[in-house]
Amino acid sequence: MRWGLPDFIQDVLPDEAARLEELRRRLLDAFRTRGYRLVIPPLIEYLDALTTGAGQDLRLSTYQLVDQLSGRMMGVRADMTPQVTRIESHLLNHVGVSRLCYCGSVLRTRPSSLTATREPLQFGVELYGHAGLEADIEVLRLLAEALRLADVPLVRFDIGHVGLFHALASSVGLNGAACEEAFNLLQGKDISGLRTLLAEVGDCAAREAVLALPELYGGVEILDAAAARLPRMPQVDAALDELRQLAIELADLPLGFDLADLRGYHYHSGLVFAAYGGGVHAALAMGGRYDHVAENFGRVRPATGFSLDLRELARCSPAVEQPGSILAPLEKDPALQDEISKLRKAGETVIDALPGHEGTWKVAGCDRQLVKRDGRWMVAVFHGG
Repeated sequence: MRWGLPDFIQDVLPDEAARLEELRRRLLDAFRTRGYRLVIPPLIEYLDALTTGAGQDLRLSTYQLVDQLSGRMMGVRADMTPQVTRIESHLLNHVGVSRLCYCGSVLRTRPSSLTATREPLQFGVELYGHAGLEADIEVLRLLAEALRLADVPLVRFDIGHVGLFHALASSVGLNGAACEEAFNLLQGKDISGLRTLLAEVGDCAAREAVLALPELYGGVEILDAAAARLPRMPQVDAALDELRQLAIELADLPLGFDLADLRGYHYHSGLVFAAYGGGVHAALAMGGRYDHVAENFGRVRPATGFSLDLRELARCSPAVEQPGSILAPLEKDPALQDEISKLRKAGETVIDALPGHEGTWKVAGCDRQLVKRDGRWMVAVFHGG
C-alpha cells in the first residue's frame, strides 16, 4: 500500500481534530485557573535526558537516532513527564510549589495494547515542591475534574503504593533481577510463580507478606486487612497511613485499593493510581508520586502528577453536534463584509462561495447562507446544493 501508514499510527481527520482541540483547550483553560502553567518541551532531545530516572521500560519505548550535528544519541519523546521535570528542575529552578501542565504528541516503539496508538496525544499535570499528601489529593481531584470536563463518567480510581513493595522486597532480600521478576509476577498476580521465586530468600514471615500483596485489593476495608497481614515496619505503617488518609479525604470519589498494582515501579516512589471510566477496560489515566526523578537533573524535588491520552479521552467523550457553516456570496459590498466579520467574531464559520462550485456547498457543511433582504444582509436557511 503506497499511501498506507505504519501499524498503530493514524491520521486525525477534521471532525476528530476539532473535538481534540476543543477538549485540549477546555482542560488547559480549566487548569490554568488553578495555577497550572503550560510548557511545551521539544519533540526530540538527547536520549539520556529523555529517559533518566524512568527505567528501562521507557528506554525500550523510545525511538533512537544519532544526532548528525553532535554525534550523540537522541530520542523522540515517548513520555513528556521527564522533560517537564527537567524544565522545572534545571530551567525554572523555582523555590516552593510549582504547577505545570503540558499537551503534545509522543511516539512509542510499540503500542500499550492492541487497540492503542503508538502516537498518543499526551496531556498531563505535574505538581512539584510539596511532599505532603495534600499534593496527591489535589492531583487526584484534578484528574476527576478532567474526566468531568470531558463528560466521561469516572467508574473508579485504583490506588496502590510502591513504598509497600520496596519495603517488603528489601526485608526479603530481593534486589536486581530478582526484584524485577517479583514485580512482573505481582502485576500478573501469579502467586505460584512468586512463591517459587521467594522459596530461597528471606524468612517465612517476610515471604508471606510479599505473597499477601496480590490478595489485598478491594475497598477501603482492605487497608485494615493489610495492617493485619503485613509486618509492622516504619515504611509499611507510613504507606498504609497515607492510604487511609487518602480514603478519608477523597470519600466522595469511587476509590479502590490494589496493593500489588505497581505500575510505574521504576519511576514512582509512593502513591500510584489509575482512573477507569468511559466504558473501556484499560485505564484512561495514570499517575502517582515520583520524588526522586528530579535528582537526576541536579535537584531534590518532591513531585506528583498524572497523564492521559487525549485521543482516548476524546473517543470516550460523547459527540457534540457541531453547527454548520454559513455560505457568503463573493461580493465586495462593505455591508456584507461587516456582517461576515461580526459573524466570525461571534464564533460562526463563514465560507466564501468561490465561483464554479454550485451544488457542492451542502457537502462542504453549509446549512445557512447570507442573503440580502430589504437592503440588509441576514442569515437564512440554505436550501441550495
